[in-house]
Amino acid sequence: CRKRFVLKVYVSAKHMTANVVDWNHKRVVASASTVEKSIGDAFELGKSCDKKAAGCVGEVLAMRLKTEEPEIGVGGGVYMDVEKEIEKKSVDTGVEVWAVVDALRKRGVKVFVDNEHGILGAKS
Repeated sequence: CRKRFVLKVYVSAKHMTANVVDWNHKRVVASASTVEKSIGDAFELGKSCDKKAAGCVGEVLAMRLKTEEPEIGVGGGVYMDVEKEIEKKSVDTGVEVWAVVDALRKRGVKVFVDNEHGILGAKS
């Protein structure tokens, strides 16, 4: 059975968290969050949910993925339904969600986005 890893991003009024879940075993394999002191302290009060913080969360998550699940960084990848991640909140979190995706990609993690071409038009 081939593993399938799914990226989930949660954004609240104060914090954001990004998890990569092993969908077959329903477990989180790597996570990064502004709730963590080492990440949250890098931002001013009230700024831990913006695009810059999302990029930082994505970078930390990418580094942890390469340690916890090396196969993701070597030909594997994570999947994400961006529309679903953005629509599940009443507030528009699109900028933050895309910042996490972009940071992962810059660190060499493949992110396969459902319907990406249709969504990218809305992003820019």
